[in-house]
Amino acid sequence: MSNKKILFLTRSLNYGGAERQLVALAKGLHERRHKVEVAVFYHGGPLERDLQEAGVPVISLGKRKRWDVFPFLWRLICLVYREKPDILHGYLFEANLLTILLKPMFPRVRMIWGVRASNVDLSQYDWLARLLFRVACFFSRFADTIIVNSNAGKEYHQKRGFPEKKMVVIPNGIDTEIFKPDAGSGTRIRAEWGIKEDEKVIGLVARLDPMKDHPTFLEAAAILVKERKDVRFVCVGDGPDLYKSRLRELSCKYGLETKLIWTGTRSDMPFVYNTLDIATSSSSYGEGFPNVIGEAMACGVPCVVTDVGDSGWIVGDTGIVLAPKSPGSIVMGWNSLLSLDLTKMMSLKEKVRRRVIENMSVQKMVYNTEQLLAE
Repeated sequence: MSNKKILFLTRSLNYGGAERQLVALAKGLHERRHKVEVAVFYHGGPLERDLQEAGVPVISLGKRKRWDVFPFLWRLICLVYREKPDILHGYLFEANLLTILLKPMFPRVRMIWGVRASNVDLSQYDWLARLLFRVACFFSRFADTIIVNSNAGKEYHQKRGFPEKKMVVIPNGIDTEIFKPDAGSGTRIRAEWGIKEDEKVIGLVARLDPMKDHPTFLEAAAILVKERKDVRFVCVGDGPDLYKSRLRELSCKYGLETKLIWTGTRSDMPFVYNTLDIATSSSSYGEGFPNVIGEAMACGVPCVVTDVGDSGWIVGDTGIVLAPKSPGSIVMGWNSLLSLDLTKMMSLKEKVRRRVIENMSVQKMVYNTEQLLAE
């Protein structure tokens, strides 16, 4: 493939699954000698440093607030005019829609959409989010190519008007050199959290969002602590203050004060995964390719997941896949893994990591994307 000039466009580079994938893809394409730049609506996200250290420029469009529209658009138009990219690659709906707005002004620039979700429950979001989704469904026909990170996401969006012929599934990539087994780091984090050596740690790594269904996780935790005294639970992630306070009230209602740790956002996620004996995804809708499952598996952590998005495909036969909104089923899944003896658990850990290496590497994602862009 001849070298391309690729400009990624996204809202911000805060901690998040989609944002980490953008960083991995941009760095991978940069290493393959493409000229890559990333433009962000809002400057200052912690992942910007990863790109800058890799030599990938991050350009701020200086958006000040939601209704800062026309000056922001003018800066974006000037940026595209100045940089003259071969490809403008949007990431998530707001950025995707902007590529279509620019298409008449830059007919030679190939407009790529990045879609990262599946069955979105729009009733959980505000009117603007619902409007943007409907507008995206209509204007998707004008994108040159739409890259979806899951088969579930492709099927969902196709049913809502996205053109099937323009949609291509490229699963996310997990950096198995960063996310890998490391018992020492896990021991350090357990000490930080005050977890005893003989306690089993079950974790939910997810932003505090209704789609992640923390209430089901908390209810399952409340059931398990009545059955076992050797378990502790960890929720890693942050979210809106109001929703956060509701979840913490619910955990207190279930009597989990001494059994559950809320860590907020962490920048040392490989260490966090190595602290866990079991990782859980309790999402009830909206997932495409949940990175946290693949990242945990790359660290050798077996997973109990709900069958939402491509979660079941990611886990395959290395973990347990359950129906959403079923706390009792989650408890059964946890008990099934906790009952394994040491030999069987070590064998499972190796199998879990091997599945990620063989099917979900960053190198494979970058290569597949590069081949698509070359067409």
